[in-house]
Amino acid sequence: MIPRREFLRLGVGAAALPLISRAARASDYPDHPVRLVLPFPPGGVFDIVGRPWADKVKTTLGTVFVDNQPGAGGSIAAQLVAHAAPDGYTIFLGASSIHLAEMVLREHPLLDPMKDLVPISMVAFTGFGVTVHPSVPAYNLKELIDYVAANPGKLSYGTPGAGTMNHLSGEMLKAMAELKDLPHVPYRGAGPGMADLIAGQIPIFIPAMTSQVLAFHRTDKLRLLAITNPNRLPIAPDIPTASESGVPGLVTQQLLALFAPAGTPKPNIDKVAEANGIAMADRAYQKSLVDAAVIPVTDWTTDKFNTFMTDEVARWTPLVKSIGIRLD
Repeated sequence: MIPRREFLRLGVGAAALPLISRAARASDYPDHPVRLVLPFPPGGVFDIVGRPWADKVKTTLGTVFVDNQPGAGGSIAAQLVAHAAPDGYTIFLGASSIHLAEMVLREHPLLDPMKDLVPISMVAFTGFGVTVHPSVPAYNLKELIDYVAANPGKLSYGTPGAGTMNHLSGEMLKAMAELKDLPHVPYRGAGPGMADLIAGQIPIFIPAMTSQVLAFHRTDKLRLLAITNPNRLPIAPDIPTASESGVPGLVTQQLLALFAPAGTPKPNIDKVAEANGIAMADRAYQKSLVDAAVIPVTDWTTDKFNTFMTDEVARWTPLVKSIGIRLD
């Protein structure tokens, strides 16, 4: 029979095993491949940012494999990561727009992104473009607004999905330009929508800005009228902003950032943040983002992200309520 004192000592030791195990896992992190979840299908801006990132961080994190999990405007991927084991082996290249959708557009949110996901590092800003099929007789944003107003009900606009920042950008354009009859057509990702735009199946599309959009514009497959960034893009100084094009205040962006499930050990989060810092300091990677029409973010803290989200919720809530956008 084990003496009582020895029994208690063994019991305390057994209770400490999970803590020791977690500490060991944190100190050894990473000792097997890390999964980077992307919220949209291959070919869009998240791929453009995420896949080179996964390659750049190999020296710090080892193997990082990319897993595209599209659906529900990015919320399927966010929910998947929020429910993953909080061990640093599942991380998320998410965006402020996905947080916003859960916080503003859903009566029954799939997750609480501010509580269920921990921001690790900021990566990049992306803006959006207002593009038209070449058959549309508009060569700038004002001409498009006048043409839509003169042809109520004859045109529609597409985006990569309902509740995306692309969609909200379109609704803000409609509100500011007082366009009453321009219905929204949601697609499952940017690829199908861009294909339909180029084929003439939809006259207007609002994609996230990428080098591919610019290439299609420069080869006359589509016409890029304006961007929603606050400033012109270094790679495309000839393309005006929406604010310059007759719609002052139409400035919309999404902030791409890395997230982990709540409860992930801080040493593991710090390791991912370290890897991101090394990647973002790489001039070749920075140039690849700029060349892709993406703006690298190298100086944002997680506190600044939280403030940004508070401001975004305050900014978009009145518009969402006034036009009645709901995702459920």
